[in-house]
Amino acid sequence: MADSIALPQNPPISISTKFLRLIPGVALLAVIGFAGKLLEKNINLYAKSHHWTIPNIEYVLWAILIGLAISNIFGLARIFKPGVATYEFWLKAGIVLLGSRFLLGDVWKLGSVSLLLVFIEIAGSLAFMTFLGRLFRLRPKLTTLLAVGSAVCGVSAIIATKGAIEADDEDSSFAIAAILALGALSLFTFPLIGHALHLSDHAYGAWAGLAVDNTAEATAAGALFSDSAAKLAVLVKTTRNALIGFVVLAYAIYWASRGQAQAVTNKAAFLWQKFPKFVLGFLLVSVLATVGFFTKDQNTNLANLSRWAFLLTFAGVGLRTNFREMRLQGLRPFAVGFIGEIAIAAFTLALVIGADRLFHL
Repeated sequence: MADSIALPQNPPISISTKFLRLIPGVALLAVIGFAGKLLEKNINLYAKSHHWTIPNIEYVLWAILIGLAISNIFGLARIFKPGVATYEFWLKAGIVLLGSRFLLGDVWKLGSVSLLLVFIEIAGSLAFMTFLGRLFRLRPKLTTLLAVGSAVCGVSAIIATKGAIEADDEDSSFAIAAILALGALSLFTFPLIGHALHLSDHAYGAWAGLAVDNTAEATAAGALFSDSAAKLAVLVKTTRNALIGFVVLAYAIYWASRGQAQAVTNKAAFLWQKFPKFVLGFLLVSVLATVGFFTKDQNTNLANLSRWAFLLTFAGVGLRTNFREMRLQGLRPFAVGFIGEIAIAAFTLALVIGADRLFHL
């Protein structure tokens, strides 16, 4: 019997090397974000000096548009991809720092109303997306991924659910592509609809937090309307995110009961594993702000750091959206997602308008 041949092992990558690999992409996020700020400022100054009346295009949209142009015209070079992938870290950091702008009483007051709306939104979205998936004869687990992605928190929910129900990679890629495409569309349509309907900052922010799937896009959609709308969009979206563990657990138990997923033996550990930890960071900073731990200047600095973190996030939203790759995923998941998102947007808009009249959001 021939002796076995030992294959060469790749040496482990050091922490310093991993860090260095992030620098080009993070620098690209920063450059795009700063370019968005400069465009907003200089275009407004130019228009003012020439006595033009033009709509103000926020830096948020400029950063997203620049990222979209780079990703879809030139493509994203491999050297930038590790750093660009950190946009989710900047998103979570921005949300945690944003806690300094919320007193705990405000969080509870707004959260108690939004929590009721979130429960209704999640239940309605799951039921309707499941109905649509069956109507279009999608694979059952693909339907589950689309339903959870639309109801809870977009790509993060899809990834968490994929492992819990042992879905195929193909199903998750279909669902992620559909959610990303529809999230990009919401950035351009939601602010227009909000202004057309003359929604208040709070009503619009609640709607964006309820209806937009990904946290990054929900934050951006709120910021494109106003700073106050962005704050409430983050709060409502964070409330949705906090429930991800319970939704994923329910689907994991369902698929395990059908013999198509591993049984959940420790439900408490499962919930803690799926719970988004940045929500706790947001609440901790809010508690510290409530008890006066931060001075007025420190609160201002934390708020500014939050805006810069979001700026990197918005640049990443554009860079990670490649429409050519999404087009290859097929039409039926997009059809289900498109119809479902329109219905969910209309349903949640009606919820918010009703709640605004009852509770004065």
